Amino acid sequence: MLELRHLQVLRSIAKEGSLAASARALHFTQPTITHHLASLEAHFGARLVQRGPRGAVLTKLGEALLPHAEAVLERLRQAEVEVRTLAEHGRHTLHVGTFPTAGAQLLAPAVKRLHREGVHISLTEGELPSLLAGLRSRQLQAALVFSQPGDRLDPDEDFEIHPLLEDPLLLVMPEDHPSAADARVPLAALRETEWIGAADPHDPCDRLLFWACAQHGYEPVHVMRTDDYAVVQGFVAAGVGAALIPRLALGAPRPDVAVRPLEGPSLVREISVVVLRTTTARSAGELIAALREQADLIGAGWRSGRS
Repeated sequence: MLELRHLQVLRSIAKEGSLAASARALHFTQPTITHHLASLEAHFGARLVQRGPRGAVLTKLGEALLPHAEAVLERLRQAEVEVRTLAEHGRHTLHVGTFPTAGAQLLAPAVKRLHREGVHISLTEGELPSLLAGLRSRQLQAALVFSQPGDRLDPDEDFEIHPLLEDPLLLVMPEDHPSAADARVPLAALRETEWIGAADPHDPCDRLLFWACAQHGYEPVHVMRTDDYAVVQGFVAAGVGAALIPRLALGAPRPDVAVRPLEGPSLVREISVVVLRTTTARSAGELIAALREQADLIGAGWRSGRS
């Protein structure tokens, strides 16, 4: 019969590179490691580990089994953490990641509701690459993320993606920019404009700007990069360049910049919450519902012109 110890041994051998090192890591004797490995191989009727004078490596069949073993062991670890936390503190704990603007305007109001329902949030803030890495490593059970329309986030099959909000990108210009008098600004008129972009050139908003400018036959020139939107507005006001800023991140614009929508099809970033399927159904469902409620309030405010 297959046992969890068998899977632990397989994972340890893959990581440590020998049966002896695996025994030390798991605090087993080497004969115990050999016994568990033999039982596992007997269960599948196949050799899973190739042993040699320089150590041990997984066979192709062992490599095929390894990710399933890791998934089973990780799900058990998550179950232990969730149940122990609930038993000790009487509440669920969700490990949630967010990028800064979504944390302030989407997650914070949702957390207030979740706390009333007995769900505690352990928060990690970061930019998109670190959030996706946290999901893949299972250090995060959920994360607020953003993407360019049509992008595939693909954290992996253990996650569900729930769309929340389409966040329009607005043009922010120095107040004396030639297009500042226009109600809507065509990108074709910005051919000679220099831009302030995200720190990561592969940021979805920057990629969307490159795509949109390409439709008008030119490539935007970036003179500065930063992820701090207050810094972006400051340098726009100083005349360094223009920027596309998501509406959710704009806040109250400075009085010395001009904020306009672009003419033509709307450029937006899509904000979603990604949730690990194995997360406690009740707490994950409450998080999704609370975020959707807040996203609906924000969207309604934008449509009515209140914010």
